[in-house]
Amino acid sequence: MENQGAGQGLHARVLESLGPAITAGEYPPGTILRTDELEERFEVSRTVIREAIRVLESMHLVASRRRVGVTVRPAEEWNVYDPRVIGWRLDGPDRPRQLRSLTVLRSAVEPAAAGLAARHATPRQCAELTEHAMGMVATSRGQQLDAYLVHDVAFHRVVLTASGNEMFARLGDVVAAVLTGRTHHHVMFTDPDPAAVTLHVQVAEAVRVGDADRAEALTREITVGAMAELDVLAP
Repeated sequence: MENQGAGQGLHARVLESLGPAITAGEYPPGTILRTDELEERFEVSRTVIREAIRVLESMHLVASRRRVGVTVRPAEEWNVYDPRVIGWRLDGPDRPRQLRSLTVLRSAVEPAAAGLAARHATPRQCAELTEHAMGMVATSRGQQLDAYLVHDVAFHRVVLTASGNEMFARLGDVVAAVLTGRTHHHVMFTDPDPAAVTLHVQVAEAVRVGDADRAEALTREITVGAMAELDVLAP
């Protein structure tokens, strides 16, 4: 019998195998996953399999029904906002469509969030935006994409939170997932586009001085540029 720590590690291993397989279409909708077969395949206990299935159910990737078993659900029923689902889809053959879909979402939400942030951001949030924009500048040369990503993700989280809209704020994990996926799957140039870096600095300043129209327009330019990068690098 697994101890708690080992059980969590085993359940994560099962999850990180089944989740990507489902989102990649290896298990088509309607496929029945039998727990006894999964136990044998992964060499783990039924408790571990049930925990992994419970997480997949929370993502709406599968449904468990008495006398039927665990059934893979259609893609249109998945919780596509779950960062893990996003990550799995970005790891699979659906990556170009997933990146494009997420970038369109950003284009719709982030400009409005930036405009609201210019009206509602606290002094502390303004300082954080400036700090992360300067961090992006400092890491935008010399192939420091991972360091740049840290500031990029933090910048956009602050914009969404500073909007004062709790629905926008909850999209922070979604935006973080797409920015991370874009970097880790090399859907970027070797160094970030200097114009995009400058735009982030300008957004921070527009939010700081309360210029909502400018903050919104500049953020729209950022999202338009992100879409253009996809056209070049991930057609």
